[in-house]
Amino acid sequence: MKAGMIGTGNMGEILVNALIDSGAIAASDISVINRTKEKALRIQNKHPDITVCDQLAELVRSCDLIFICVKPHDIFPLLDTVKEEFTKEKCAVSITSPVSAAQLESVLSCSCARMIPSITNKAMSGAVLYTFGDSCSSDWRKVIMDCMMKFSGYPVEITEDVTRAASDIVSCGPAFMSYLTRQFIEGAATTGMDKQTAEKLAEYMLIGLGELFKKGEYSLAELEEKVCVKGGVTGKGIEVLEKQTGDMFENLFKATHEKFAEDKLETSAQFGIY
Repeated sequence: MKAGMIGTGNMGEILVNALIDSGAIAASDISVINRTKEKALRIQNKHPDITVCDQLAELVRSCDLIFICVKPHDIFPLLDTVKEEFTKEKCAVSITSPVSAAQLESVLSCSCARMIPSITNKAMSGAVLYTFGDSCSSDWRKVIMDCMMKFSGYPVEITEDVTRAASDIVSCGPAFMSYLTRQFIEGAATTGMDKQTAEKLAEYMLIGLGELFKKGEYSLAELEEKVCVKGGVTGKGIEVLEKQTGDMFENLFKATHEKFAEDKLETSAQFGIY
């Protein structure tokens, strides 16, 4: 099986690395193309067996499984120029939440799916979200599931109504948690602690926390209860968090959903289907 990657930005590059490093697809079976060729060549420098294509039609024609890793509003005009190359036996996969499998199906005659990866997949960890289109054959469903199992271990099928919230947690979540952790470290630095020491302590705390969850030692609520002693230091810290966070995350999801709605309106106008 030959796989193609249209777009080698942040997520496209992460997906290429995850597929190769996990053994899901060999580098020699992957072709990539990017508007800025230097970005594609950068990936080839890391994986010399990858093929860098100059023409979009060339990539689609030579590949069986094609991942579309460009901005939502760029997908329709891109596909419109090469839709005849997506013959019935191929499979097209969107990795962006505002473009659904159904929208791909409205333009292409091949099997279609949406798969939303996470930066955590680079470490062969974390979840990956997916939705199969009605046209997606059983053979392609198996291929995609096998790939996801290798580079994530936790594929989660989602419906359209939870796509944005699920993507916020799985795909955007690492950035949100990284921001909060940086603020946590900045707070520690105000006590006089060396910032590098605080960063290293936070890093190992997060690794240890992840291991606890991986082993099923505690739920989130149980862990908080185990560490937080009433009247103790942790309890005082939790009180501050309760007061300061308030409806912060509610507002976060509201903001991401508003942006998602804007993107969906734009893509639905292009594809003619919401």
